Amino acid sequence: MLIVGTIQFINIVDFMMVMPLAPDFATELGIPTAHIGWIGGSYTAAAAIAAIVGASFIDRFDRRRAIVIAMLGLAFGTAAGAFATGFYSLLAARMVAGIFGGPASSLAVAMIIDQIPPARRGRALGAVMGAFSAASILGVPAALELARLGSWQLPFVTVASTGLLVAIGAWFLLPPMMPSHSGPVGTAKLKQFLSFFTRRAALWAYATTAAGMFAAFLIIPNISAFVQFNLRYPREHLGMLYLVGGAASFFAMRLAGRLTDRYGSTPVATGGTLLLVITIYLGFYSANALVPVLTIFVGFMVAMSIRNIATTTLTTRVPGNHERAGFMSINSAVQNVASALGAIVSSLLLETSKSGALTGMPVVALLAMLFAAASPFLIHAVHNQVKRSDNAAVTGKK
Repeated sequence: MLIVGTIQFINIVDFMMVMPLAPDFATELGIPTAHIGWIGGSYTAAAAIAAIVGASFIDRFDRRRAIVIAMLGLAFGTAAGAFATGFYSLLAARMVAGIFGGPASSLAVAMIIDQIPPARRGRALGAVMGAFSAASILGVPAALELARLGSWQLPFVTVASTGLLVAIGAWFLLPPMMPSHSGPVGTAKLKQFLSFFTRRAALWAYATTAAGMFAAFLIIPNISAFVQFNLRYPREHLGMLYLVGGAASFFAMRLAGRLTDRYGSTPVATGGTLLLVITIYLGFYSANALVPVLTIFVGFMVAMSIRNIATTTLTTRVPGNHERAGFMSINSAVQNVASALGAIVSSLLLETSKSGALTGMPVVALLAMLFAAASPFLIHAVHNQVKRSDNAAVTGKK
């Protein structure tokens, strides 16, 4: 779990740091702040394509070998970003990083799920997904500080170098990990893959993932630019937002994991969604000056953490053991497509004023609240389908 958590940490820092750094490299590369969503969307779109292609064969290979290859590719793509000279070269570099970063995340989750029984899976995922909090507490503030003291390229070089070291360490420290069940082959394997797109439980799971990520990425790529240029939050204090927000989400994830194991995903996800909608309304729709930026950011991070733990825990119950990495790859693809669409749609709806401020954020925030509000209903539908499948399996055994 420690090694997998470290892999997730590097992967998430690589993804998360780009959007907070965007106002820095946008100035240097002549990219309008309203187009930042395209940079974030390019990574997630590429990750989605890689996940779809890999889903049909990823369960055939040793998890260790696959994740090391993914981390090496991620390191290369991140390093390439440091040498970008404009919008399109940076876009291409982030696509390369996404092609390898998406499968790395799916494999990391699959490795944990292979080893942890369902009764303790919420807690285990909460611990591993704590890499998200660690990335916020340590990775993003460090990246912002490196950019402030040196240049915007320095965080890219640092993360790429660290990713290379982690890949080497994973090869020597992780044991070989073949999937515990070989599953079907040939035509049967193709039928199994196609069934990922026809099962009701899977389709509801994809819808849940898509709605949540689309809502989140309407907002996430634009947070740094919005708080700096619209809310006049100081650039030198930007790292503090991620440090405090990450610390809060660290504890929220662990609490959410325990609550999900005890009470189920639906009530936990509903509470997280309610907090998320309130936060988006106060911080981005009305931009209420009476609510501190730090409070809004922490509320957003905590709400996302709670909802993501509840959703992921339930989603892992949809596939069987022998098809888990394949299913998680498809779900990751859905997640990345929805994230890319959210980021791109926000770029289409937003404009940059002469002062650098973003105009059109209330429309973007309203759309985010509508999609976020759908999550509890979709999660309840997934729960019902999983429960029916479990009951059918018990009846079949009897």
